[in-house]
Amino acid sequence: MSRSEELSAFKASLGELVEDAPELEQFVGFVESAETTTVIDHKTKELMSLAIGVVTRCDHCILWHTDAALEAGATHEEIIDTLKIAVAMGGGPAMTYAIVAYETLQALEAERNE
Repeated sequence: MSRSEELSAFKASLGELVEDAPELEQFVGFVESAETTTVIDHKTKELMSLAIGVVTRCDHCILWHTDAALEAGATHEEIIDTLKIAVAMGGGPAMTYAIVAYETLQALEAERNE
């Protein structure tokens, strides 16, 4: 399964969970609202979210926000710079997840170029 297919499956499962637990809809709405504010641009927010995903060691967050950062116009270099900051803030454990993020970035870029 490609990383894009994995992300699509994860998003579908999230939708099913929210359907079965409608109380989560408020949280989803909050996340959408926080991501659409105009004070900080969307690309920067996605890069911040990616760094936090690396530091908190969240594989799905890394996939989601790497894809979203690319969609928001982040360059390869901007994502690499984001990973450096994540490692600076998260140390050794973040380094291992920065590798996950780097591999995710490579896979998503390759899929976009197919």
